[in-house]
This record gives sequence, C-alpha cells and structure tokens, in this order.
Amino acid sequence: MRLPALTISAFALLICLSFSSTLRAEGPNPEKEKELIALLRSEAPAADKALACKHLAAHGTANAVPDLARLLENPQLSSWARIALEVIPGPEADAALRQATNSITGLLLVGTINSIGVRRDAAAVDLLIARLSDGDTEVASAAAVALGRIGNAAAAKGLAPLLATAPAAVRPTIAEGMILCAEHAVAAGKSEDAVALYDQVRRADVHRQRTLEATRGAILARKPDAGIELLLVQLKSNDRGLYQIGLSTAREFPGNAIDKVLAAELSKSAPERAPLLINAMADRKETVVLSAIIKAAAEGPKPVRLAAINALSKVGNDSCVTPLLQIGVEKDAELVQAAKQALGELPGAKVNDAIVARLGNAEGGLYPFVIDVIGQRRIVATAELKKALGHSDGKVRQAALVALGETIPQKDLGVLIAPFLSAADDDEATVAEKALKTACVRMPDAEGCATELIAVFAKADVPTQVALLQILSAVGGKNALKTVAASAKSTDADLQDVSSELLGEWTTIDAAPVLFELITSAPGEKYKTRAFRGYVRIARQFIMPEPERIAMCHKILEAAKTPADKKLVFDIVKKFPSIEGLKIALTLTQEVPELKDEGTQVVMAITQKLGTKGPEVAELLSKGGLGKVKLEIVKAEYGAGATQKDVTGVLQKQAAEVQLVSLPMATYNESFGGDPAPGVVKQLRVQYKINGKDGSATFAENALIVLPMPK
Repeated sequence: MRLPALTISAFALLICLSFSSTLRAEGPNPEKEKELIALLRSEAPAADKALACKHLAAHGTANAVPDLARLLENPQLSSWARIALEVIPGPEADAALRQATNSITGLLLVGTINSIGVRRDAAAVDLLIARLSDGDTEVASAAAVALGRIGNAAAAKGLAPLLATAPAAVRPTIAEGMILCAEHAVAAGKSEDAVALYDQVRRADVHRQRTLEATRGAILARKPDAGIELLLVQLKSNDRGLYQIGLSTAREFPGNAIDKVLAAELSKSAPERAPLLINAMADRKETVVLSAIIKAAAEGPKPVRLAAINALSKVGNDSCVTPLLQIGVEKDAELVQAAKQALGELPGAKVNDAIVARLGNAEGGLYPFVIDVIGQRRIVATAELKKALGHSDGKVRQAALVALGETIPQKDLGVLIAPFLSAADDDEATVAEKALKTACVRMPDAEGCATELIAVFAKADVPTQVALLQILSAVGGKNALKTVAASAKSTDADLQDVSSELLGEWTTIDAAPVLFELITSAPGEKYKTRAFRGYVRIARQFIMPEPERIAMCHKILEAAKTPADKKLVFDIVKKFPSIEGLKIALTLTQEVPELKDEGTQVVMAITQKLGTKGPEVAELLSKGGLGKVKLEIVKAEYGAGATQKDVTGVLQKQAAEVQLVSLPMATYNESFGGDPAPGVVKQLRVQYKINGKDGSATFAENALIVLPMPK
C-alpha cells in the first residue's frame, strides 16, 4: 500500500520509532533486509521507499547503512532514512550520519544533527562544537542540544564557554545542552561537575525556563546540607517562579532532613505562602513533621489553618484526633466543617478507637460533634450511641439517631425503632424516621428487616403506620409489598392514600398484580386511577418477557375507560416493538376513531422497526387498512426558507408500497447528503400521489415520514 503523503509529523515519527523498537527486540530478518535494500535501489515510488526505511529500522544492519545514507540528501526521504539509522546498531550508522553533515545544509542538516544526538555519538563532539558557531541558528541550536544528549565532559566543555557569548537566538539551546550534560553527570556520579554546570546556567542571562530547570538541578545535585541551603534561598525569594521551583523541588528532596527545615520555615512564612508550603510538606507523607502541621491547624490566620486541617486529612493519624476535635467546637463554622471533614477522612487503623474513646468524657458541644464524626466514618459504636439516646440535650439525641442510621447493624435495629416510636417532639420524630429509613435501606436482609417493621406496624397508630409504610416501600421485597397492598384496601383514608401512591411508584415488577387488583377493588376512583397509572408505568418501564408485557397491555385495555386511557398502550408497544404489539396498535386504530391518526403513526413506527418485508407484517397492514398502496413521490425539498435542497430522488428510491418512507440513515442530513442550512431549523416538504390522488405533507427535521392518505 502506498503512503498518501511523504511529509511526516513529529508524532508520526514517534509512532514509527515505537514500532521499530518493538520489532527490533525480535531481531533483524536478513532475507527481509535484502528485499528492503533492493527496493531502495529500485525505481520504486518514493512512498514505497519511505515504508521500506521504516521496516529497515526493525530489520536493518550495517549492510543497509550505505543505501540509507544516500537518502540523507533527499528532502522527501531523509527523515525516513534517519528513522532507521537512529536505531541500527554499530559504528557504521554513526559514521554515515557524521559524514552526511559535510554535504547537506538547512533542515536536512538539522535533522541529521538531531539523529546524531539521539545516538549519543561521542565521536561527533568536535564536529558538533564546530557547528555551534554556524550562521544558521537552527543548525547551531540543534548542535547544542545534540551535545547535551551526548552529555560527556568534552560536550560540556565545548558548550560552557559559549553560554555568555553565543547569539541570543542560540543561547537558550546552549543552556539546554548544558542542563542535559549536567543530568548525565549526575547519573554518572559526578555531582560536582553537574553542580558547576547547573550553577553556570542559573546565573546566566538565559531563558526563564532554563533558569528554573537549572535551579532545580543545582539543588538536587548538591550534597544534602548545601542542597537544603540553596532550596531555602528559593523559598525566601520574592521571585514567584523561584519560590514555586523551591516548593516542587522540596517534594523531590531525598531523606528527612529537609522535613525539619520545612517545618521550621513554616513558622516564619507569610500567611499567603504558608498554605503552599503546607501542601508541599503534606506531599512528603512518609517523612512529614506532623507536629508542625498540627500546630498550624490549631492557631494562626484562617487560610493557613484551613490548609493545615486539609493536609491532616491526608497525612494525619490518631495523634490528630484530639486537636481536630478541639477545632470542632470553635465558633467559626468553616473551620468546624473542615475539621469534621478531616476527621472523616483521617487515615490510620487507630483513629476509630481514638474517636470512640472520646465519647466517654465529651461534654457540651463536643459530644454531638464526636457523634457526628462517628456517623461520618461509619464506626459501629452501638452501645455508646444508645447511651447518647438518653441524653437530656435534644441535639445530642438527634446526632446519635443520625449516626445510628449510618452505622447500626441489623441485629440491633430495635435500638432505632424505639426512639422512632417515642420521639420527644416533632423535630426528633422527623430525625428518628429518617435515621430508621437510612438504616433499613442498607440492611443486607431486606425481608428480615421488613418483617421486623411489620411487627411494629401491626400495633402502631395510623400516623406511625403511614411513616412505616414509607420505610417499607424503600426497603422493598415481598413482605413489604404485601403490607402496603393490604393497607391500600384499608378503610382508613390516610393509609389508602399513602399506600396507593407508594404502589404506583413501586420499583419491582411484582407490584403489577397488586396494582391490577386495585384497579377494580380500590375504594374510590382516586385510588383506582393511581393503580391504573402505576400498572401502565410498570408495563412501559420494566424489563420483562415480551408475552408478559403483551398480556399487561391487554389488561390495560380491559381496564381502560376512556380513549385517553387506551392511548397509553401506544407508548408501550412503540417502545417495545413486536408483532403482537403491532396487532394491538392496529386494533386500536380501527376500533377507536379518536385514536386513528395517532394510531397510524404508531403502526408505522413499529413497522419501521420490524421491517416491511415480512409477510406477516404486510398481511397485518393490509387487514388494518394500511396495506399496499400505489405511492409516487412527485417532488421533495429539504431546507429552510429560500435555501432548499431537492431530495426527490432520495425519497423516490426509498418509497415502497406503504405510506411509510424509511430513510437509509438515522438523520435527514445523513440521508440527504449534507446539511443545506447549518444551525437553522429545517423542514421536509413532500408532494406525492397515493392511488392516483394528490397529497402533500410537511415534516419537521428527522421526523418519521408517514404520508397521510389523500382525501
């Protein structure tokens, strides 16, 4: 396959190199290499030769180097040849790239120098140093970076003198090359050489980014004490960039000596900088001086405290519990909320025990705060919270109810049922009901939970029963459904009202028989109507076997009293198209005059989904008066205002012997070959004949095309 173009982006080069590296691991294929070299020597199109170069990156050896080297002067194929030369092992490729620099210029020379840098050819250092003074700044810049990639002492020595004297356009890449050399020196264990290079760059008049990179390198390359000293200089600097590089480098610094220095610096930091320093400290989770952050959380400017509290949620442990609880009873709502959130997220195995232990001696506002945290962390402390339910302070009791709702195990559910039945006031009753509901819906044994609630229901007064019905509905299951269904038949109006409403919103399909029974037996039209609507909702929304859904549709029609009620079936059979659903839609269309027009639309929609070729569908349409017709599309236009596109041919091609015209694609724009009026609401106008009679119709964009029978 030939390539569509010979230019290649940097991204494409990376893909090719990745491809080559992957295949290279499998080893060269001598036979394949011979074929590829032969292709390079042939009169094959350049695109084919480019592809051959790419494959030589995987299969090429020194044998392929001469033929690849000849392409380095070819503007179309030079970059492709270099893809292979960069990865072929051996000195031959290095020599070929060096030799090519004597005969090429411009971008071809820049690319070749880049490849020399990729190969880290130490033998090329002298020629690259010579190129640093090239009149072409792009060539000089490429040489500087290539020397940096080689990164040996000779390369560094060649770059250093030019940092101050090179033209302004080249100086940033001289600095880049020196930084790369410094990185190689660090890797080779020559930290002093690296420091000298970094320091020279950071003190020079170079691009801002190079100064920051060199500062980071100078800090990390130094011995720990000297590195910390230089890092502190940045943290005290008024230069925002240097301050930020100090923070980021602090996160990388090895050992724990820096953590003590950062902790000391925190106490001296300005309020606007302290939060940033706290974040850097917290990112050193293993060695952070926790006491410094605890102190910052307890006192000082509010923004600093908030940053410290947030940091404790990430790096704290059980030693942070008491300080955070103390903040939890302060007057500032934002600090209190931050402390509560931090306690909720505080890591450490001992944290839960430390929080529960504080319940025993908590007083005043601290008591409900600790309880809130227990609920937030979902700590099971039923005995302690049960004791709090008997407290004289209503806030404590309510906090305990909420926490129990989040934590109580199923075996202790009675602990929540008792206050639900005997709340001290309306506010507490509301909290108790919500807590009981929260607990019940998370219980693993829904049926067992419902059984326990039903036992209470049988002895409760009507208001309590109403509340229990709400909870039973949320729990769900057979036992709950049975109790709610029985309540719907009750003689009590309140129970009838809430039960019929809950059944109409039931979340499982087993409510369908109960609802249908209520359609005929519920006391009062209001409840029968609710049951009817709920039954329809289940048929329309729930997943079930198709025969079961069709049976429900027939029951809906059986119970329907008005055309509007019967019309609800259309939504069901249209959403779940089937032959039986089509039969129902056709029957309604024929037997209920008020539904004829809409029924026709539904029939056609179902037909479109089922397809019109099946003999059974065609027979049904014929019996329903919607069978074969002689349809002729006279003219069709699609667009807006004066901008119209003639789409007659498309519709004529799609027209069949029915009133429905099915388009080939999902939208009008796709079917008609484009958008004639982008961003504007469009219409489709169709002039047609059915059985010789003229008709016309207009359709909104993407509407189903069902052509009305002409009168």
